[in-house]
Amino acid sequence: MRDAYHEELDSIGDGLVEMARLVGSAIGRATTAILDADLKLAESVIAGDEKVDDLQHDLEARAIALLARQQPVATDLRIVVTSLRMSADLERSGDLAQHVGKLARLRFPDTAVPGDLHATILEMGQLAQRLMAKAAEVIITKDVDLALQLEQDDDEMDRLHRTLFQHLMDDRWKHGIETAVDVTLLGRYYERFADHAVSVAKRVVFLVTGEHADELTPAATAIEDV
Repeated sequence: MRDAYHEELDSIGDGLVEMARLVGSAIGRATTAILDADLKLAESVIAGDEKVDDLQHDLEARAIALLARQQPVATDLRIVVTSLRMSADLERSGDLAQHVGKLARLRFPDTAVPGDLHATILEMGQLAQRLMAKAAEVIITKDVDLALQLEQDDDEMDRLHRTLFQHLMDDRWKHGIETAVDVTLLGRYYERFADHAVSVAKRVVFLVTGEHADELTPAATAIEDV
């Protein structure tokens, strides 16, 4: 019975990893769609979000059933509760990738991104994908040090976000209000996507140590023996 119980716990973690990989792929494909005005790719990102939603619903159902049947305590309880919160972060990340895809579809056959900002948006998309890949690795390895690195990595996304606004506020901006709104929204989507990846990593820190990442002391990075 206990083996089946731990298999169920492991399957919840596997579901989170699958969600992270799906939304990481989605933000990468959505970035290509928005920059290349690729309608087919945008539609695939939009439709693909349904699978992420289904995974979250399935994960929630299994986690709640586990709480009801097994009444886990200590570390096992943290795993279940934290997994529910991570699934919400990942589901929202999928929504943000879908938003990028929907903007690409809305502006087709044109692109929402002016040429002088292509490199910045591309860099934001690639960084978002890397951050989510690292979050997936953190879920698998439970590596606290790696998890804590994500917040530092996110500083680069914040820098890129500021770069977008510098372009928008420049007196030489010549692309009009509609494009300014599109770029503002895109910047927000990528910035929030990165925040959710960081949030997932922070929740793994709590799962492993029992402490919140912001309160963690260097001595507390060892795995808690509960």
